Amino acid sequence: MASYDVIVIGSGPGGYVAAIRAAQLGLKTACVEGRETLGGTCLNVGCIPSKALLHATHQLHEAEHNFAKMGLKGKAPTVDWKQMLQYKTETIETNTKGIEYLFKKNKIDWLKGWGSIPEAGKVKVGDETHEAKNIIVATGSDVAQLKGVEIDEKTIVSSTGALELAKIPKKMIVIGAGVIGLEMGSVYARLGAEVTVLEYLDTITPTMDAEVQKQFQKILSKQGMKFVLGAAVQGAEVKNGKAKVTYTLKKDDSEETLEADTVLVATGRKPVTEGLGLKELGVEITDRGFVKTDGHWKTAVDGIYAIGDATEGPMLAHKAEDEGMAAAEVIAGKAGHVNYGVIPSVIYTHPEVAAVGKTEQDLKDEGRAYKTGKFSFMGNGRAKANFAADGFVKILADKETDRILGAHIIGPMAGDLIHEICVAMEFGAAAEDVAMTCHAHPTYSEAVREAALACGDGPIHM
Repeated sequence: MASYDVIVIGSGPGGYVAAIRAAQLGLKTACVEGRETLGGTCLNVGCIPSKALLHATHQLHEAEHNFAKMGLKGKAPTVDWKQMLQYKTETIETNTKGIEYLFKKNKIDWLKGWGSIPEAGKVKVGDETHEAKNIIVATGSDVAQLKGVEIDEKTIVSSTGALELAKIPKKMIVIGAGVIGLEMGSVYARLGAEVTVLEYLDTITPTMDAEVQKQFQKILSKQGMKFVLGAAVQGAEVKNGKAKVTYTLKKDDSEETLEADTVLVATGRKPVTEGLGLKELGVEITDRGFVKTDGHWKTAVDGIYAIGDATEGPMLAHKAEDEGMAAAEVIAGKAGHVNYGVIPSVIYTHPEVAAVGKTEQDLKDEGRAYKTGKFSFMGNGRAKANFAADGFVKILADKETDRILGAHIIGPMAGDLIHEICVAMEFGAAAEDVAMTCHAHPTYSEAVREAALACGDGPIHM
């Protein structure tokens, strides 16, 4: 029986970061993982492979639509789907092997297999039981099932199956207009599929800023994606390799059907907490399956912590990473901290969409007086030169103090640009602080400065 200061169950972004941070702080650490490779959902069947396909298909889009405008003449490239999938696989391997290297570098033991906690202070992996002064549950999340729709990962697929389709479908139905649905729908739309998105709510990306929602849907529609909002999916059936989806329109209760070669179910994810033995130990689990923790990621059982998708909050890899570092620091006797008010979210379509902090609706609901600074990428020289002028930057600031309360960006490199605002918010900056900071020209980041200027006397280039 091996003995450790910390055993982390799960090697996704939360788990592997927790393990590395614990080891850096001098704690003898092990990480339990049942996959053949480290990295969890994110690196194996989530964030990383999807971004590889998004990158590849964006290059195809540029070649088909913008190369000739720049004087790059010639036939548009053809798609070798097998090679594109191989590129995706190689991207996964590079990243997962990188985590394996980091484990070796930091002397972290990889306990291969699926873990459970038979009693406090012990973790069972296969037939072996290991002792641990502290246990971090970082088991992540899995695809949420939709009633009446059975996923076979061939014709009706989850995000996992969508990353390895045998061929590019002619018609695809995406159920759910959230991040996963729009990213993967965008991939296949660029590859020539006729993509229809069915969404139960009356807007896409429900947690996003209302102006962003409208602009985003308009842009994706121009790219060829079709949207049916207010659609309650009743079921789906597969016959002769084709799928038929039945849905009801909420506005008039009429029943409609759609047929497609592939159906992607992208209606959310659920925490993976069953089979660990947590309830039996006295760890509190919510009705939705999340592990309950206090403000220091501790569960109701001494020595057991939980982070990431296994706990409540946004299911984001970087949120899990922050919690992983913080939990390890708490265990090591330090003051681990996560600022949940400054966790950005990004959708990696083209254009990208990014947000941090409050939306206008949040501030209205709170009754807080605020002001808005907005700047369109049409006024940004770099964006116009690069055929990337769709979208805008919006900054929300307190009406009296000018302190930045939130920001919403739809446009080129939005996922990178948002971090200027994240840093500003972390330091309690005012919009004027961003407006008075010199930004290199020509860059997309100038649009952020202009939006900050718009919170005051007004932008320069609009």
